[in-house]
Amino acid sequence: MKEKVKHNYKPYEWALLVLTAVIAIIMIYPVLFALMSAFKSNGEILKNPAAPPTALYFKNFVDLFQMSDFAGAIINTIFLTVLSEALIICVVPMAAFAITRDHSKKSSFFYTFFISGMMIPFHLYMFPLFKELKMFGMFGNFIGPIMIYISGSIAFGSLLYCSFLKGVPLELEEAAMLDGYNRFQIFWRITFPLLGPCNASMIILNGLNIWNDYLMPYLVLPSGKAKTITVEIAGFVGQFTARWDIVFAGTLISMIPAIIIFVAFQKYFVKGVTAGATKG
Repeated sequence: MKEKVKHNYKPYEWALLVLTAVIAIIMIYPVLFALMSAFKSNGEILKNPAAPPTALYFKNFVDLFQMSDFAGAIINTIFLTVLSEALIICVVPMAAFAITRDHSKKSSFFYTFFISGMMIPFHLYMFPLFKELKMFGMFGNFIGPIMIYISGSIAFGSLLYCSFLKGVPLELEEAAMLDGYNRFQIFWRITFPLLGPCNASMIILNGLNIWNDYLMPYLVLPSGKAKTITVEIAGFVGQFTARWDIVFAGTLISMIPAIIIFVAFQKYFVKGVTAGATKG
């Protein structure tokens, strides 16, 4: 039988362990708090917010769908997220492929130009952006947010995909070129299938941001109609009254797809994020 090796932790290792446990609790507690509050009445939440529910309360879920167009908000959020993600996965990898395979000053300029977008805060150009959306007729419909999500993903996406593409063997593309493939066919038939980890990373990071986004749907989509989940949930918090039971019920429903997506793509997400550090 193999003897168990005892690890004698040093003081700084104990400190790191305790710090990690504290951070984990801080990150997990809001999720547990939302889960408990989703099955409590509004009065029970206001009376003792931190206590677990005395009994499971489901009327808030019924009120959520009866007092708002939450079903329409779910459809809008799914449509906005799926379509934006599909276009992001089509556009950003092609841009990164063109940059990495064209070794010229022009490609270097575009790469630097895209990456510099990460340094500019969104609120700095928010108002000019909305004015531009109105000029091109993309304000008040889904086209505006989708275009903003695509353009907003190019900066980090270029960094991620370009770093990963540097590790893709050029021999594969050269062999395909000898077989008569053009550059477009080489990308979609040879290179793109190898970008699975990067695609998973982009799907998780951008998908969660789009799914949970509040500012863009609230400002761009037309008022008086069903918007997205976050906007519909925020509507139950007013200046003088708040239905926290309905807010947490909607929050719980909105968390389920995000958790499913993250669990499904988690292992590919880790590979995609670390690929740039090992292959760049």
